[in-house]
Amino acid sequence: MNFINPNRRPWPTKRPSQRSPFLSLSFFTILFSLLLILSYYSLTHTSFLSLSPQTPISPSPQCPSRTLIHGEKFLWYAPHSGFSNQLSEFKNAVLMAGILNRTLIVPPILDHHAVALGSCPKFRVSSPDEIRISVWNHVVELIRRGRYVSMADIIDISSLTSSFARAIDFRVFASLWCNLNLDITCGYELDARSTMLDSLKRCGSLLSGIDSSVDKCVYAVQEDCRTTVWTYQNGNEDGELDSFQPDEQLKKKKKISYVRRRRDVYKRLGPGSEADSATLLAFGSLFTSPYKGSELYIDVHESSGDQRIKNLIQKIEFLPFVPEITSAGKDFARDIIKAPFLCVQLRLLDGQFKNHWKTTFLALKQKVESLVQSSHPIHIFVMTDLPEANWTGSYLGELAGNSQKFKLFFLKERDELVLQTTKRLVDANHGLKFGFLPKSLDGNGKISKHCHPASLPDVLLYIEEAVCSCSSLGFVGTAGSTIAESIELMRKFGVCSSSSPSLTAL
Repeated sequence: MNFINPNRRPWPTKRPSQRSPFLSLSFFTILFSLLLILSYYSLTHTSFLSLSPQTPISPSPQCPSRTLIHGEKFLWYAPHSGFSNQLSEFKNAVLMAGILNRTLIVPPILDHHAVALGSCPKFRVSSPDEIRISVWNHVVELIRRGRYVSMADIIDISSLTSSFARAIDFRVFASLWCNLNLDITCGYELDARSTMLDSLKRCGSLLSGIDSSVDKCVYAVQEDCRTTVWTYQNGNEDGELDSFQPDEQLKKKKKISYVRRRRDVYKRLGPGSEADSATLLAFGSLFTSPYKGSELYIDVHESSGDQRIKNLIQKIEFLPFVPEITSAGKDFARDIIKAPFLCVQLRLLDGQFKNHWKTTFLALKQKVESLVQSSHPIHIFVMTDLPEANWTGSYLGELAGNSQKFKLFFLKERDELVLQTTKRLVDANHGLKFGFLPKSLDGNGKISKHCHPASLPDVLLYIEEAVCSCSSLGFVGTAGSTIAESIELMRKFGVCSSSSPSLTAL
């Protein structure tokens, strides 16, 4: 795609044997040479790309976007964790951009858990600077390897950009910010020793908030879930204590002294604030979820006096997949399953879920038993992280072994439907067709060169979710899984029903 991401063992007392001084000299010479080679390799393959809070910054950093996009103000944030969490953060970013009247920089989809936040309830998270740096380094790596996929390539945001929000693709923004030419640069054409990477490193230092010396360029938000819950026009006192605070046991055990306060994001970062004068407002994580009667970071569910934000909150509750993905799910249900079916989503190997097999399979068994009333086999679509070879001995193995009562369906990465859908997504290139493309890139405001990715993106999960939205016999998901929550939302909004009414009648 286009680029515009005490028991220590003592030293032995044995007298050393006599060795030739020339042998020792040769050994140290070789060792020194190896160190030089390794140092060079490290410099040419890593240091140009990676940032850290201690990264030295090039002299006289500038804020190029101020001159290239006159008067426009932007909002950037650091997505992380799995896709469902990244989508949740994206919705929060749309909301924050709308409240603060800023153009949202739409990020790529990061590799699953390539960047992790930590635990807000335990007050153990990466700082905003750290997570911004981690995201920047990973995005650059995605670009270099030709694996960049925009959130807008997968999620249909056309209804948002047409009437609710302004947006710009990260690659387009970065090309302006970093002064790179989109028409001559494909991400995977960037060489580790390319002079363009120096520009990228410099851009990262600004976007990540490492360098705060550039006047009115970047405002890096340092408040995170340990200290702040963002609100908007909730009628309460700005700065009041949140109901969820670290308990005394945690304070003593972890030696922390955090106090969580509820702050109005518009008053803190909007007009009249120091942040408002900055061209770019950079958040860290925007992940939130309900916790102990409060929210971990963002508590904006309604707006008492702003109808525009009320409408936006309603709009972002559900953002569908792009048509290519939704259609693929419907096609599989209609042409392959060809009958009413049950969808089961079983997350069994990751994190907390690997300790709850019994509970997960019990819910599935109860649902299946409620359906065993027909002489015809029950059709079941299975999406799980448990390899088929490991089904033996589990309830999945029982279902697969009883072909007279059950007919199981599932998708694989190399299935023709998945491959063709992936190619259609690459050709559609939705990520660069929304929002605005500044005419400063060329005379027509268009990108003339289209760079196909070095490898096809992984879209299996998205198609599986689309298939599950069509399951007329119901859905059984893994409790606590954000994937299950996403599927439930798709079913609530009837993603499949409009074009597949015959499935319930088969």
